[in-house]
Amino acid sequence: MLSINCKGRLITFDEPRVMGIINFTPDSFYSGSRIQAIDKLLAEAEKMLTDGTTFIDIGGQSTRPNSERINSDKELSRVIPAIEAILKRFPEALISIDTYYAKVAKEAVAAGACIVNDISAGSMDENLIETVIELNIPYVLMHMKGTPETMQQQAMYEDVVLEVFDFLSFKTKELQQKGIKDIIVDVGFGFAKTAEHNFNLLQSLSYFQHLDVPVLAGLSRKATIYKTLGIDATEALNGTTVLNTIALLNGASLLRVHDVKEAVQAIKLVTAYKKIRSSYPAS
Repeated sequence: MLSINCKGRLITFDEPRVMGIINFTPDSFYSGSRIQAIDKLLAEAEKMLTDGTTFIDIGGQSTRPNSERINSDKELSRVIPAIEAILKRFPEALISIDTYYAKVAKEAVAAGACIVNDISAGSMDENLIETVIELNIPYVLMHMKGTPETMQQQAMYEDVVLEVFDFLSFKTKELQQKGIKDIIVDVGFGFAKTAEHNFNLLQSLSYFQHLDVPVLAGLSRKATIYKTLGIDATEALNGTTVLNTIALLNGASLLRVHDVKEAVQAIKLVTAYKKIRSSYPAS
C-alpha cells in the first residue's frame, strides 16, 4: 500500500485522496480560487475540510502560462499568514506549500506545512532539494520544461508519455538516493504540454504506477478542459469531474482540485465501481 509520512502522521492511499487548492494570490488563472482576505481563506479551508479533503495546498504566486515570477519575500508575506491562520483554526489540517523557493519551503514547514509541492523539480532554486531533505517531509515532484514564463514555447516531444515517464523515473530514483523518503509524482498537465499532450498523458496515466509512488493528477479547470469545450475556467467544473474520473480509472492516487466536494464524490463512485468490477472473474 502506498503511503507518505506527514510529520509523523501516516497517510495511506488505499483509496485515492484529494488535495484542495487555495491560492492566496490576486492573479491565479481561475478567478474563483483567488483569495486575499483571511476570513475568506478560513471559510474556504473549512468548506474543503468539511467536504473531505485530505490536504490543503497553499500557493502564494500564480504559475499559469506567461505568469510573472515574484520573489520569495513577497511569496512568504502571502503564504505564512495563510498557513498560520488555517492551523490556528484547524490544527489537524495537513498543509502543502506550493513553492519552488527553498526559503519559502523552510519557513512554511516551520509554520506547520508538511508537504512541499514544487512545479520545478528543483530546477528554479538550487537549494530547494537540499532543504526538502533537511526538512524530512514528502515532496511532490512535477514534470515541466522551462519556467511558467517560457514553458508553452517548449511543448515539443517525440513521445510525451515516454519522455515524461523517463524524467520522473530518473528524478524519483535520484531524490530517493539523496534521502527524500516520500515522493509523489505529477506528470504536469498543462505545464509545457498542449491539449493533445495532456490527453495522451491522461490515457497512459496507469503507466506511471510503475514508479511505485503515489500519482497526482492536477487537471482542475485547466485550459485543456475549457478550450476543448469552448467555455472558460468558471464553467469547467463538469469537465474537470470527467477528466478526474478518467484519471482515477487510470490509477491516480491524488486529485489536486479547486472543487473538493465533487472530487470526493468522483472518488467514492469510482472506488465502488472498481470493487464491483474486481469481483467478476476475468473473461
